[in-house]
Amino acid sequence: MTKAPGLEMQDQEVQAVERDAFSEHDLKAGAGVDDIDMQRMGKAQEFKRNMRPVAALSFASVLQATWEFILISNYEGLYNGGLPGLFYSYLWTFIGFGFIIASISEMASMAPTSGGQYHWVSEWSSPRYQKFLSYITGWMSVLAWQAGAASGSFLTGTIIQGLISVRNPDYDPQGWQGTLFVFAMVLVIYIVNVYGSDVMPVLNNLLMILHVVSWAVIIIVLWVMAPHQSAEAVFVTQWKNYGGWSTMGLSVMVGQISAIYGSLSSDATAHMSEEVKDAARYVPIAMAWGYFSNGLMAIVMIITYLFATPSVEDSLNDATGFPFLYVFQKATSIAGTNGLTAIIILPVIFSNILFNASTSRQTFAFARDQGLPFAKWIGKVDAQRQIPVNAIALSCVISCALSLINIGSETAFNAIISLNVAALMYTYITSISCVIYRKIWYPDTLPPRRWDMGRWGLAVNIIGLFYCCFAFFWSLWPGDADVTLENFNWSVVIFVGVFIVSLGMYVVKGRKEYVGPSVIVQNQEW
Repeated sequence: MTKAPGLEMQDQEVQAVERDAFSEHDLKAGAGVDDIDMQRMGKAQEFKRNMRPVAALSFASVLQATWEFILISNYEGLYNGGLPGLFYSYLWTFIGFGFIIASISEMASMAPTSGGQYHWVSEWSSPRYQKFLSYITGWMSVLAWQAGAASGSFLTGTIIQGLISVRNPDYDPQGWQGTLFVFAMVLVIYIVNVYGSDVMPVLNNLLMILHVVSWAVIIIVLWVMAPHQSAEAVFVTQWKNYGGWSTMGLSVMVGQISAIYGSLSSDATAHMSEEVKDAARYVPIAMAWGYFSNGLMAIVMIITYLFATPSVEDSLNDATGFPFLYVFQKATSIAGTNGLTAIIILPVIFSNILFNASTSRQTFAFARDQGLPFAKWIGKVDAQRQIPVNAIALSCVISCALSLINIGSETAFNAIISLNVAALMYTYITSISCVIYRKIWYPDTLPPRRWDMGRWGLAVNIIGLFYCCFAFFWSLWPGDADVTLENFNWSVVIFVGVFIVSLGMYVVKGRKEYVGPSVIVQNQEW
C-alpha cells in the first residue's frame, strides 16, 4: 500500500533523526561508514572499494582534463569572441561551475551512489513526482554521458588526422578514417577498463603526474618559443564576431560553449562512489579539489595560449581544423608540434578511459533500478572482477555506433556530441532544484552529510541553479547568425527528440517496471 505524502514525510523525519545518531556513532568508531550509506540507499555492495582518497582525487583531475580540453576544443570560443572573449567567458564559466560542483559535492556526501543525479532527484523531489522526474533524469544522464564518451574518442581521432595534415599538407582527411581512429581509441578504452581494473587506482596517481608535467611543458615552451601578442590585444582589443551576430556581447555568449565544454564532467567521481573508500567524505573532496585545481591550471593555460596566438583568423583557417596546432606550428618545428601534441593526446586518451569508467557506472546504476531496456544484462556485475563489464562494453559499442555518423556528416556528429552539454545541464538543473526544495520545505528529511556548506549551502545551490539554466540556454544556440543546414545546432532537435522518447518509454515501461531509489530508501529498516 502506498503511504500518503504526509505520513511518508513523518517516516522520513524519524529516519533522519535515527540516521544522525547512527552515523555519528559509526564515525566515532571509524568503521562501517560505507556500509551504512549503502544500507540506507538499499544497495548491495557489488564493487571493490579500492580507491583511496589520493586515487579519487587523481581520478577526478585526470578525467576532467580541463586544460587539455579547453586547449584542443576552443574553436567556437575564438570564432565568437576572439582572444578576450575566450578568456573572460572561461572566467565566468569557472566561477559558475564552481557553484554547481559545490552543490553536487554536497549531494554526493548525502547519497554517495553511482546513480548520481537521477538517484538524488528520486530521494529529494516531491513524493508526488519522484518516480517520473527520476526516470526522465536517468535517461538524460545516460544520454549525456554516452555522448560525452563518444566526443572524447572523436577528438583524439581527429587530432591525429590533424597531425597527419601537418606532416603532409596534401593529405585530405576523410570521415571514415576518423571513425577508424575512434574504433582504435575505443578498443584501448575497453581493454584498460576491463583487464586493467585492478591497477586503476595506482594508474590514476601516475596519470596525475603526467597531467601536471604535460601542462608545465606546454606552458614553458609557449612562453619561451612562441611569438607573443600584447596584453592589450589579449584582454582588450582582439574581440572577434565571425558568427555575424548583432552585437559582440551576443557573439561571446554563443562562443562560451568552448569554456562550458571544457568544464563538463566535473561530477564524474560521484558515479564512482561505490568504489571509493569512505565515499561520503572523500568523493566530495575529490570533486571539489579536482575541479578548482584543474580550473586554475586552465586559466594559466588559456592566458599562455592566447598570448601565443599570432592571428585569430589564421588559427581558425588552419588546414588541421585545430587552432592550437596552428599555435604549436608557429612556436616550434613539425617535430616539435608532434611532440607537444603527443603530450596532450596521452592525458586525453587516459581521460577518455576514465570517462568510460564513470559512464559505465552511471549506466549500470540506472539499469540496476530497472530504468533501461535489457536492464538485467546491463546491470550485471562480473563476479570475478567486480566491475560492470557489460555496461563497459555497451558504452564502447555506443561510442563506435555514434562515430559512424561522422562518415556521412561531421555536422550531424558534432550535434550528437554537443548534446552532452544540454543533457548534462538538464540533470544538474533537476537535481539541484530538488535539493533546494528539500532544504526550504523539509530540511529535516535530508540525510546527514560529511561535506557540508553550512549556512551558505542554500545560497550556493540557488546560484548554481541559475548558472545551470544560463548555460543550458546558450548551449542550444548555433554558431552563426545566418543559420543553414550545415551550421545549425541540431542538438536542440535531438535533445527534444530524446526527451519525447523518454516520456514514451515511461508511459510504456517506466511507470510499471522502474523502481525509483526513493521507494527503496524509504523501505529500509533502521
